[in-house]
Amino acid sequence: MVIGRGGRINIPVAHRRALGLSEGDEVVVGIEGGALRIESRDEAIGRVQRMVRERFGEGRSLSEELIAQRHKEAEAEDSSRASAGSADEGPRG
Repeated sequence: MVIGRGGRINIPVAHRRALGLSEGDEVVVGIEGGALRIESRDEAIGRVQRMVRERFGEGRSLSEELIAQRHKEAEAEDSSRASAGSADEGPRG
């Protein structure tokens, strides 16, 4: 295989077929252990999802946990502002 103008390479037909890639498909390219890794977008997403499941377990929604955490922080901030606002008013008289 030869690197062409602008760093282009042609992926052999047999390799594209083995990976289920067609012209116009999106791929993810990275370097892994000194080698160039090319995978379909769907395969890359699946690989990352498997890594997250292995790390955090099955049936856990990290996005829902993050949203809940942000809601708590917003409520705490609102309470803090309300407390600061009432302290700023001072005694009336």
